[in-house]
Amino acid sequence: MEQVTDYFGSLVFDDKTMKSKLSSDVYKSLKKTIQDGKELDISVANSVAQAMKEWAISLGATHFTHWFQPMTGITAEKHDSFISPDSDGRVIMEFKGKELVKGEPDASSFPSGGLRATCEARGYTAWDPTSYAFIKDKCLCIPTAFCSYSGEALDKKTPLLRSMQAINKQALRVLKLFGHTEVTSVKTTVGPEQEYFLIDKDAYLKRPDLIYTGRTLFGAKPPKGQELDDHYFGVIKPRVQEFMNDLNKELWKLGILAKTEHNEVAPAQHELAPIFSTTNIAADNNQLTMEIMQKVAKKHNMVCLLHEKPFKGVNGSGKHNNWSISTNTGLNLLEPGDTPIENAQFLLFLVAVIKAVDEYQDLLRISVASASNDFRLGANEAPPAIISMFVGDDLALVLDSIETGKPLASKGSNSLKIGVDVLPKLPKDATDRNRTSPFAFTGNKFEFRAVGSSESISCANIMLNTAVAEELKKFADILEKSKDFENDLHDLIKKTIIEHKRIIFNGNGYDESWVGEASKRGLLNLKSTPEALPHYLNQKNIDLFTSHEIYSLSEIKARYEIAQEHYTKVVNIEASTALDMINKYYLPSITKFSNFLIESYKNKKDLGLDITYEENTLNIISSSTANIYSLKTKLEKALEYAKTITKIEELSMYLKDNVLTIMSDVRDIIDELELIVSKEYWPFISYGDLLYSVK
Repeated sequence: MEQVTDYFGSLVFDDKTMKSKLSSDVYKSLKKTIQDGKELDISVANSVAQAMKEWAISLGATHFTHWFQPMTGITAEKHDSFISPDSDGRVIMEFKGKELVKGEPDASSFPSGGLRATCEARGYTAWDPTSYAFIKDKCLCIPTAFCSYSGEALDKKTPLLRSMQAINKQALRVLKLFGHTEVTSVKTTVGPEQEYFLIDKDAYLKRPDLIYTGRTLFGAKPPKGQELDDHYFGVIKPRVQEFMNDLNKELWKLGILAKTEHNEVAPAQHELAPIFSTTNIAADNNQLTMEIMQKVAKKHNMVCLLHEKPFKGVNGSGKHNNWSISTNTGLNLLEPGDTPIENAQFLLFLVAVIKAVDEYQDLLRISVASASNDFRLGANEAPPAIISMFVGDDLALVLDSIETGKPLASKGSNSLKIGVDVLPKLPKDATDRNRTSPFAFTGNKFEFRAVGSSESISCANIMLNTAVAEELKKFADILEKSKDFENDLHDLIKKTIIEHKRIIFNGNGYDESWVGEASKRGLLNLKSTPEALPHYLNQKNIDLFTSHEIYSLSEIKARYEIAQEHYTKVVNIEASTALDMINKYYLPSITKFSNFLIESYKNKKDLGLDITYEENTLNIISSSTANIYSLKTKLEKALEYAKTITKIEELSMYLKDNVLTIMSDVRDIIDELELIVSKEYWPFISYGDLLYSVK
């Protein structure tokens, strides 16, 4: 029987494969490039390309592509075959170093936020050797960064790599102060949990709203939803288990460390969680995971829905971004440790994260902002839109002791002095889990729970890495000048706790009282994407990105424009789809049912039978139909008016406040009618049939 170990990573040009396929000198040179970020010598690139081509062809590959992540949020690829003509009119299989390290896709049709005009087509892809090449659908995929002819980043990978470089630089400065001269690199690691829905493909094809928008724009709640909590961690249905088995195999072939699978809270909802990877590799792997989920689902005549809120009234889907910081020597910098010096180091990194989340809460909110995620955040199924941190009771007591100088309960009469006293022994899981917190400490990592299920994790980690790099820089600037390191370290940690403890909230984020409490603390409550996005251009955020060379000013403005434009396009598509469904399906179908009731009313009245049902139902339908038509007309006018708004900020706010409000109002009426109109006349498959379509 074939074992997982036999095929794990078999489609990846990983370190083991490179060792076996490359000469010792070429391998060492490539590893040096990966570790030090130096440019690859063309002769080495040629050797790597030759070995990579032969390996790929041996596994059935016929093409290669520079696989990149433009600002669409998904991946892109342009396939070129290995074939080249020879002098005899036949072909040879060829792949050169220059084709490995550099590509030239058209840059004009991808979102650029003004960085590229339509007539400015040239763009470049550059190999990212830190992320292994892999084979997908008989094509050698080479992970790359994507930039414009003039050098601006047009993708999500480039700024992510820059942010990793920034936190590495500043963390090394801090670690040297603690005597860690042996550490040569610091990397953030991520384990993104991926939630998703599976529904039958035949059922999916009966819903144009799902096809066009990824979510149901209409639909009454079924008699049974998630009330009994019987789906969560329940027995996995055979058809779903077959899907999961195939999914695991495809992911494992690509070296993706898929580890955990289970049923989630909502009917038809599931989750997959991987083992931690270096952040840029985790981002690549998560993009692949989402793509392969959808491909494998189709093979099982199912559809994988990644939208954050495909069904109103049941839980939506997130992507919990488990984030930590580690050294090349194997040290987790968010592990409390057992000795005073380890305790002090941990606390400094901890308060750096606390300060970063407090000062850049707007950026963290922006990093998870989208038209689809707006339906999920704050809906008592996901964290609120207010960014806060959970650290747990044990750490809260430690931080309080440092702030006040009062004794720590378990330390007798001594107050906690950094570098002198030892922290109380904290188990690996030093905190309970708080599923209502957007940013929770869970033992030796932080779980950023607000990320949406369909989103790339790159943006969230760019913001996190850069914000923490900034605070570590400020700490290093202070401590490198210190003449009394221990006391200055203690004072710095204490000062940071006092100034930024407002961001720490260990309570129930779903409780309505938290909104008022957060307001008193001065925390932001950016409920929607249009409210959050303008903060992108706050001067402090521009200064953050430009000082660490994550984005230039033009790159920041471009991403702001793209995010705003994406929001407006999504809402326009949804509104147009809703109108199409109302005009072509709902109103005609409801009218047909009304006609049926009218005929029934006449016949029963002529026979002297009770007509209460027909009379009352017709009154409800008549009134509801009039309201639907009125709101439908109002929605059409709103979309027409939206076309006259030239400023993108005003447009997105108008769509949120007017168009989405009208859509919600008309949905409420149609959903109520679904409960009384005969199924024979209702034009679309119901929620119950969708959510329970996979047997």
